[in-house]
This record gives sequence, structure tokens and C-alpha cells, in this order.
Amino acid sequence: MGWQDQVNSELDALKNRGTVDALWRRDPSAWVAPSTGGAPAEEATGWLDLPDRIANLVDELTSFADEVRNDGFTDLVLLGMGGSSLGPLVLGRVFGTSPGYLRLHVLDSTMPGQITAVENRIDLHRTLFLISSKSGTTIEPLRLTAFFRKRLEEIGVENPDTRFIVATDPGSFLDTMANERGFKRVFDTPVDVGGRFSVLSRFGLLPAALIGVDLEKLLGPAVAMAQACRASDDPETNPGALLGATLGGLAAIGRDKVTIVTSPRLSSIGLWVEQLLAESTGKNGRGLVPVADETFYSVSEYGDDRNFVYIRLAGDENAGTDAHVSTLGNAGLPVTRIELGHNYDLGAEFFRWEFAVAVAATAISVYPFDQPDVERGKVFTRNLLESPDEAGQTLPNAFDMDELVKLVRGARPGDYVAILGYIPESPEVDSAVSELRAAITRRTGIATTFGYGPRYLHSTGQLHKGGPDGVIGLALIAGNEDALAAPKADSGSETEMAYGFESLFVAQVLGDLEALHAKAHRNTMAVLETPYEKAIQNITESFNESP
Repeated sequence: MGWQDQVNSELDALKNRGTVDALWRRDPSAWVAPSTGGAPAEEATGWLDLPDRIANLVDELTSFADEVRNDGFTDLVLLGMGGSSLGPLVLGRVFGTSPGYLRLHVLDSTMPGQITAVENRIDLHRTLFLISSKSGTTIEPLRLTAFFRKRLEEIGVENPDTRFIVATDPGSFLDTMANERGFKRVFDTPVDVGGRFSVLSRFGLLPAALIGVDLEKLLGPAVAMAQACRASDDPETNPGALLGATLGGLAAIGRDKVTIVTSPRLSSIGLWVEQLLAESTGKNGRGLVPVADETFYSVSEYGDDRNFVYIRLAGDENAGTDAHVSTLGNAGLPVTRIELGHNYDLGAEFFRWEFAVAVAATAISVYPFDQPDVERGKVFTRNLLESPDEAGQTLPNAFDMDELVKLVRGARPGDYVAILGYIPESPEVDSAVSELRAAITRRTGIATTFGYGPRYLHSTGQLHKGGPDGVIGLALIAGNEDALAAPKADSGSETEMAYGFESLFVAQVLGDLEALHAKAHRNTMAVLETPYEKAIQNITESFNESP
């Protein structure tokens, strides 16, 4: 059976199961049961209504954007993780900042060097801080809030609490804290929408308005896509169901490496798609493995586990990408093409992919609205931080290059290498990691992924721990980051933990690797010295030189 036949078979199965109608009814029988503590479907599918709710938010959010511009703010620092930050990050990179609006800086890292880099790019006197957390207890933004509040006090800003705004669920710890302290504004977020499905809520639309995105233009395509995704008589005419059948149907025959190819201006959308696919489907030993921001390879260098999706923006510099995708298609590899006529069609794509992943989950028998292994990873980190000997937690000061190379070279067909980068983000590191990924794929034929930590913990981390057993974790860890003191800050529990970013960073690294060990997944770490890009290049050279 060819790949298109497999997709057609899955479309027939969707129709026979009544999946589209069941999804719109929020019928929990459409999926397997959630994990213990997971929200039931009827409490996690409010995202289906978000396109219709946008119209009610446009005036509120655009008026607030005008207010803060008139107050003299020039920069917006978003403190958030996962679904609270990745959608805004994509919107910021795709649209940029309109004249006169705020410049967006997304800070989703506890890396001391990364925090310092953001502070060096802003004028604290003219910066507004947006704390985004659905639960209101996410450790990273709470710690970052305390840090920047202290910095504002140190430079003499009067009433620093008025420099913070909040997006969180009503009644959360963060909601209570913000109201008690007199933060500038609290924006309620929908309780029936999970973080990775929330980009069309205030989590995504508030920062979009503050950088000057025209919310009315984003609204139209999103509403049209939601309406198109209601078609149930012929799922092939339903854009979300068709994509979902392609993702789920091909994963069922081993093509579970969903390789995202984009036009240059849309390259960042892979960060959002990664989380949506990985966190929604990577559990129970199954999952769709998103592969984004990857070098183009020859047809023969790709494994038989690939499924390509090309997200194309009309009018972009597409010649090279078009040629590559045509080569893949002509060779018989599965390729889905999605065309955007304009940047604002991004609103439609957000909804299409959300609907598609909910559909694909029915094909591979997973529940798409929980993330049990993310929670377990947080427990490992919390235990390390709260243990009596927390201060003694350290990283090893060396690693065995031969063992690292041997582990990766031992990959089997269908495996993938997850490169986990606990290092400051930079173009130089991006380039060095890209070379390492290319070396691995060209020598082994297996796919690779890459994510900066702790960002990936709230994104692909669920997949790496709870998904297919074929993952090989390769952690690249900064070994000589300077300590950056973090003031004592509320943790959302009865206790307050006075630890610095360095301690949190180490606990997150060790906690995540412990969680991988607990799942019996293969993994190793390389503790690097600066310059980090050179250290990564050394790994690539060793890999290429190995027999």
C-alpha cells in the first residue's frame, strides 16, 4: 500500500468512527482515557471556540496596547514557558514589531547567560513585563519575576509592581499574587484551554497586540478555518481532518518523523508545531516526532520513517525549498503542501494544526490533552531543589567522547537523537548544532531534533520521556556559566525557596536526565566549556572521524 492509500484508508476510518462530529461534541469516547489527573475532554477542548471568541477581545487588547504605548513603554519581556511563550515567539518572529509598538523579548530560560543577554537588550526603565502561566505556579516565570522586580528596585523604579502584567487562569496562585501586589493588569485566560492550544487566546493575542499585529486580520482566516474543519461527510474536504489523517495514518505504518519544511519567513513556526505534536501525542510509548529546522538532505539520506509537511508562504524566497520538496515528492516520499497567501493566514494554520493533532491522536490511540511525563520531570527537579543537599548538586566536569560517539553510532533504523541544549542561545550555537545534526543523519540515516533547555522541557520533553523507545538523548550542557543570583521568591506553595538560577539550571538538567533514566531511555551528556560552538564542533569532528 502506498502512502496516499494509507491516508485514504485513515480518512475512511475517521468517517466510519464519526471522529469529526465527536470532536466538535467534545465526546471523550473519541480518544483513549486521560492519564491520572489529566483534564477530561469536555474541560480541555475550549480551543475549538477560540476563533469565535477573538472578536470579543480585539477592542480590549488593542486599547491596552495603545495605553502602554502612551505610557512610554518601548519593550515587552514575556516571562513564560511552553504554550505561554512559543505562540508569541512565532508571532513576534513572523510579524516583527510595527512602528511605535513594543519590541518583544521572549525569556523562557533559566540560563544565567540568557537572562543577562535579554537584560542587556532592554532599557529597564521603559520595559513592561508580561508573566504568562496558565497554572500560575510555573517555576521559571515566577523566579524570573522576582529577579526583575529586584532589578527594578535596584535602579530606583518607583512602585515596580506596576511594570508587570499577567496572563493566567482565574484563581491561580499568580492571579492572587498579582492582585495582592497591585500589578498593572491581570488578563484572565480560558480554563478549558490547555497551554499548547492557547495561542488564539489572550496568551497569544495580548503580546500580538502589543507588538502591533492587526488582530482583525488574524481573526478572519482563523474563523474560516474553524468553519472548514466542521465538514464531516467527506473528511478529505476538511483541512484539519485531512492533515490529521495524514499524520496519524502514516505514523501507524512507521512514518512517525514529521519533518517540518517551511518558507524562510515561517521558519519559527516549527517551534510551535514541535510542542503541539510532541506534547499532545508523545505518551504511552507512542507519538509523532516533530523534526524542525533541519538541513536539506539527498533523498537517499532520509530514513523510511519520514513524513514531510511543507508550510509555504506565497511571495517568500521559496525557490530552493520548492526544488527540494519537489525532489522529495518525485521520489515518492510523502509530502503535504500547505500554502499561506499572507502572514495573517497564520491564524488559520494555528487552528488547522490544533484540529489535526486532535484527529491524529485518535489514529494512534493517545489522549492529546495531558502531559503526564512533563509533570513527572518537574517532580524530579523539585525534589533536587528541596533536598537537604541541594547546594551540593553539581555537574560532572568531563565526559567520555568515545562513549558519546558509540551511543549515537549505535542507533537503529527508526530511532532518533534528541539533542538537548542547556547552553545560551546564539546563531553560532545554532550553526554548530546544525552541523552536528547533519553529521548524525548522514552517518546513521536517523532523524535528529534539537531544543534549548529548559524550553524543551515544556515542549518536546514529554515526547522524549513518554514517547517511542527509539529516542537517544544527547544533552549539551554549559559547564562554566557564571552564577546569577535569584532573590527569594514565591514558589506557589507554602514554602519559599531561596536558590539561584545556577542551582535551578543544574536541578533541571539533572532532573530531566533522571526522568529519562527512569524510562530506561538511552542518554548521555557532554559538559562543554566556552566557546560552546567550538566544543560542539569538536563533537561533530569526533563523530565524523569515528570508524
